[in-house]
Amino acid sequence: MEFSFYFPIWNQLDDAQKKLLQQSAVFRQVRKGTVIHNGSENCTGLLLLGSGQLRAYILSDEGREITIYRLLAHDICLFSASCMMNSIQFEISVEAEKDTAFWIIPADIYKKLMLESAAVSNYTNEVMATRFSDVMWLMEQVLWKSFDKRLAEFLLEESNLEGSLVLKTTHEAIGNHLGNPREVVTRMLRYFQSEGMVRLARGTIEITDKGKLESLV
Repeated sequence: MEFSFYFPIWNQLDDAQKKLLQQSAVFRQVRKGTVIHNGSENCTGLLLLGSGQLRAYILSDEGREITIYRLLAHDICLFSASCMMNSIQFEISVEAEKDTAFWIIPADIYKKLMLESAAVSNYTNEVMATRFSDVMWLMEQVLWKSFDKRLAEFLLEESNLEGSLVLKTTHEAIGNHLGNPREVVTRMLRYFQSEGMVRLARGTIEITDKGKLESLV
């Protein structure tokens, strides 16, 4: 697994910058469920995904989670290195949703590259804008969209990510993604089942009428 293949703007760096990145980036592999970055803990560094899947989420004072965005291969997570952004501090945690391989780029190294390279600076601004759009979209969903539509959309997204109509997940895990108690998720899933949209079993949810879920969204 070559770092150069996964860093999105590798070809826009000069030889010295490429060498610096390759020498400083630390390769890691973690199992599903590993928390890689935890809120206000020490600055982890930027995360560049090679394979697997991560989710970034926020945690309320009451212990409720809500997923902000997900990261797949070639994606980079900036908020795990929020220490390099003087005016912004994000209390975001990052957890592996699957067995995941990634690189950690030290924040000071990346900050140096941003100062030296217009390409790195522009790319970083684009990623930041995308992440803020994700947050604004999430706020819109939570504030204005009914829970049945949010749940249907989540199930369809999961199905697309997994390439399957059978989802191996729990009601509690879905609640953590959507920021709702498990009991609320269970009630709505049972309603979906009564309407013929899903079939529930222990540890799995099977989508039985994708068209009906899509029409609900």
